[in-house]
Amino acid sequence: MNHFYKLSLFISFFCINHLHAQSLAPLTVEKIMRDPKMWIGTSPSDITWADDSKTVYFNWNPDKNPSDSLYAYSLAGKKISKVAPADRRRMPGKNGIYNRARSMRLYEKNGDIYIINYKDFSIRQLTNTTERESDPAFSGDETAVVFERSNNLFSIALASGLVSQLTDFKTGTKKADSKPGDQEKFLKADQLGMFEVLKERKGKKDAGKKVTEADKPTRPKEIYLGEKNVTNQKASPDGRFVTYGLTQTDKSAKSTIVPNYVTESGFTEDISARTKVGAPLSESEFWVYDVKKDTARKVATADIPGIHDKPDYLKDYPKLDTAWKKKERKVIFHGPFWSDNGQHAVVIVRSLDSKDRWIMSFDPATLSLKLLDRQRDEAWIGGPGVGGYPQSAGEIGWLDDQTIYFQSEVTGYSHLYTFNISTGKKTALTSGRFEVQNVVLSKDKKTFYLITNEVHPGEQHVYRMSATGGARTRLTHTPGAHEMTLSPDEKNLAIRFSKSTAPWELYLLDNAFAKNAQPVQITRSVSPEFLSYPWREAKVVTIKATDGQDIYARVYEPKQSNGKAVIFVHGAGYLQNAHKWWSQYFREYMFHNLLTDKGYTVLDMDYRASSGYGHDWRTGIYRFMGGKDLTDHTDGAQWLVKTYGVDPKKIGIYGGSYGGFITLMALFTTPDVFAAGAALRPVTDWAAYNQSYTANILNEPQADSLAYRKSSPIYHAAGLKNHLLICHGMVDVNVHYQDVVRLSQRLIELGKNNWELASYPMEDHGFVEASSWTDEYKRILKLFEEKL
Repeated sequence: MNHFYKLSLFISFFCINHLHAQSLAPLTVEKIMRDPKMWIGTSPSDITWADDSKTVYFNWNPDKNPSDSLYAYSLAGKKISKVAPADRRRMPGKNGIYNRARSMRLYEKNGDIYIINYKDFSIRQLTNTTERESDPAFSGDETAVVFERSNNLFSIALASGLVSQLTDFKTGTKKADSKPGDQEKFLKADQLGMFEVLKERKGKKDAGKKVTEADKPTRPKEIYLGEKNVTNQKASPDGRFVTYGLTQTDKSAKSTIVPNYVTESGFTEDISARTKVGAPLSESEFWVYDVKKDTARKVATADIPGIHDKPDYLKDYPKLDTAWKKKERKVIFHGPFWSDNGQHAVVIVRSLDSKDRWIMSFDPATLSLKLLDRQRDEAWIGGPGVGGYPQSAGEIGWLDDQTIYFQSEVTGYSHLYTFNISTGKKTALTSGRFEVQNVVLSKDKKTFYLITNEVHPGEQHVYRMSATGGARTRLTHTPGAHEMTLSPDEKNLAIRFSKSTAPWELYLLDNAFAKNAQPVQITRSVSPEFLSYPWREAKVVTIKATDGQDIYARVYEPKQSNGKAVIFVHGAGYLQNAHKWWSQYFREYMFHNLLTDKGYTVLDMDYRASSGYGHDWRTGIYRFMGGKDLTDHTDGAQWLVKTYGVDPKKIGIYGGSYGGFITLMALFTTPDVFAAGAALRPVTDWAAYNQSYTANILNEPQADSLAYRKSSPIYHAAGLKNHLLICHGMVDVNVHYQDVVRLSQRLIELGKNNWELASYPMEDHGFVEASSWTDEYKRILKLFEEKL
């Protein structure tokens, strides 16, 4: 045995034993809060297919570089390779628009428009300008490409390359032509009557002007926008009409400022941030430009069924209820979405108060709207494929020239429907106590690929179903979550899969044999160090709530209990975490393993308003945040006492963002349930949060003050009895640091001395620095170790 071999063997033996020693060492906050790409690994993301379906592309970082790189997996060679920068620059752009035969695809790349022909996969560049061209689409006869440049629509003929301007939107207002006064008119008439030469010359000039006007090419009508912005410009398939939106921002809406203290300049720098809920909303209009008639007309909304409906919550405010006048509620239009033959169009209209969504047929010639489907919700419209905000159209498309498909939560769960615009028949393609969470239609429009949670709310699986509905073929079977990207030739599925103890990896599934085939794993991203610890698979359970509902939850069981428990509250409100796949709260997941090692029982609940459980669960917090969502957690605390023998005086609670808000409400309004809590970046007053999220749930503060009073922790701060830790980033542009400053002053004035605030000068809402994560969670651990 030579010296080099002995040395190599010694080094290998040392490394293996060192790694084993690491696995035996207890978890620490410092260990789990390190940069995840340096010690856990980086999962593949942003999965796309090559146009020839022979290669899968994805972002990945197995080399622990500062940022991810593009990688490719060859189906023929069964190998992964890193894509060179030069090759990446030559690649076609992602996504784009297909022609009806799917033999060509349009896409934008670096502000220019390209078209790829699938006969030979040749690529033709259609524009090359310093301006940005975007949103390419085929004309109705597919002989031209329509695109947007500088807020106007243009078309380029594929045969000749001729570029034509379709609209002429201009900012500001048109200057009025000056008209001569009586004196000028008299002098001009007098001159022409007196001098024959002047009269002859004027005649020649007028005749020449007529010839010039006759020879002048047709140009689109000048449309002056004033102070409004043009959006969503679309040409009809026959080119006869251009539809567009006009929006005007109310200048009285005041924006907030977030001070940034630690800067390169050494001076405090202000970050301009969002408005607060209740600020004046932008006005939105829907217009049609008739190219043939050279006219622009606004689409009226007064006859939309229910446009004047009064919200139910006004019953709690007799004066407002009585004062309500029959006024049109503000709406926003999405579309139009045209049938393949260009004969029919539908639009989705959303009310800005989020209580209505109308799907309507639309005739641009007459500006008429006809109701196809209406969903009304006294809370707010939402759910998978529906869209939780007025600015979202949701899932919609055409199966054939008479039939649209869309999703609706009308039965209480988001399902897939079709509607025949000729017969008026609406058909449910799916039904049951589960959600359709993703929809992809095959290129021949005969098959839907769906992702649903029908097996279990905590699992997401891929199904194949006829476009007419009926039985679904389940294509994935391993418990966890599956994300699907269909290859262009539809022969393979690229699937991202994860389970609760392992991050996302990339798999391939043969579509022809998908029903019985097992996905083939392509990537292995997780480091040996991460795998050296036996991460727990939390038990997914249901807990009976006070009102009889089942709360899904994850529980981490210690081998030997110390009689203490911690309840984690996920953020975002409408988010799911009691599931069987890798959590986006992976740091918290590791922290829960650390706590369990120490003997704590940890509970992680999908409380009221969490996603994945249908309409009633989603809207269970309407007009009262800190109501059912909090009692779900107090029910969870009682369940821990009964089921695991936890000491009722040794239960802690913590969470970030919405989880921080619930923590505050828990300590302020149910102080005898929780002995200690850590509120991370919490909302303290909902009147200080944003419009799109808050107004859905609580309406606007000036209209529904009762809802804000009940739901905002700052009004309940006097109830604090036990120990509170608050952690907040000082450059948080989502939940502003001002929130916690105001609460601090309130606690000071109330004489409370059992709380502390940790501020992070360089962190936004989501922390990025390992040092900040470490400091925050060392404080949380110290709080529970000392106060429970």
